[in-house]
Amino acid sequence: MRKHRFNTPFGRRTALGLLGTGLAAPFIRPASAQAAWPEVTSIPDALKGTGEVRIATFGGTMQETQQRAYFEPFEKLSGIKVRAFPGSDPTKVKAMVETGNVEWDMAQLSRGSIMNLQKRGDYFEKIDYDLVDSGVDAAYRFEYGLEMLVWAQVLAYRTDAFKGAVPKGWADFWDTKKFPGDRAMVGTSAGGWPEMEFALMAAGVAPEKVYPIDIDKAFASYDKIKKDVIKWWDTGAVPIQLLTDREVVMTTVWNGRMAALQAAGVPGEISWSQGLLKRDAWGIPKGAKNKVNAMKFAAYSTMAIPQARVALGIPYGSVNNKSNEYIPAERLKVLPSAPDIKSQLVNYDYDWWIDNREAVVNRFNKWLLS
Repeated sequence: MRKHRFNTPFGRRTALGLLGTGLAAPFIRPASAQAAWPEVTSIPDALKGTGEVRIATFGGTMQETQQRAYFEPFEKLSGIKVRAFPGSDPTKVKAMVETGNVEWDMAQLSRGSIMNLQKRGDYFEKIDYDLVDSGVDAAYRFEYGLEMLVWAQVLAYRTDAFKGAVPKGWADFWDTKKFPGDRAMVGTSAGGWPEMEFALMAAGVAPEKVYPIDIDKAFASYDKIKKDVIKWWDTGAVPIQLLTDREVVMTTVWNGRMAALQAAGVPGEISWSQGLLKRDAWGIPKGAKNKVNAMKFAAYSTMAIPQARVALGIPYGSVNNKSNEYIPAERLKVLPSAPDIKSQLVNYDYDWWIDNREAVVNRFNKWLLS
């Protein structure tokens, strides 16, 4: 089967044709002056054990943060050794399961990746939700995976571009008279999915009515902005560079990327209104040698404090509703799971995209060339 090279907010990874995007890199390392992270002092006996668990991650600063946030504490509290492997990839999971050589017990993937593979065969174990903390919202639970981190695809703009005017939502992104200047949006050259939801909301569709996507209406909306989009980007670094170099005044962006831009002193901000709330999940490959330990780790990592620790290390959100109690108010201002921000976002519908991606992308590619 044909593969696609997918650029996620964690960087590039090879993926099956219908996978959903994951997260973002580079992440901002915690400042040395940052307040102490909350500590887990005990865990339920059901999460303790022996042996090891082998976890595939997206590597880089994300894995470094995970190491501090929950790999090391889990080892100490549970007695289970964590072995982390950078380079999580659904195509590798598929190959491992099909050959019976399952080298990972758990993989960080998108919900879309897991669901797509599972539609094609039996590639993942069911999650034992009896172990999972009650604070994990039902929206983040599905049969073959447990979502463990949220991020947002949002509008970003230069604050010095519009004489104090602030764009809020996609109608403003499309309004080149009120907010003049060039734009950038996601393209499909690296396996990405078009931002059809944004096109619909720009056309006046209410956020709660975006799905199922009216494809004809979305493309009619795209027609109105096409000449003002100078770059259809395919890697997360591109929109940040475009803003930094003043090549665009507005762009779509992965929220975690903005921290680096702002730390560099570039006058840029996020407009959270009508952004897309996306998620990453733990999946346990079928036949994992340490399946029980993987279940225990999945449960531990989604407890309130471990989730808060990750959110303190990288600007992404928690799936546990109780985590916000452990996150300072100042940090919540940049997290997509913070109540004030989350209420402005639209839950990304991975089911719809798995069913419609191929047709939409083919049409989008033809539209770009027309």
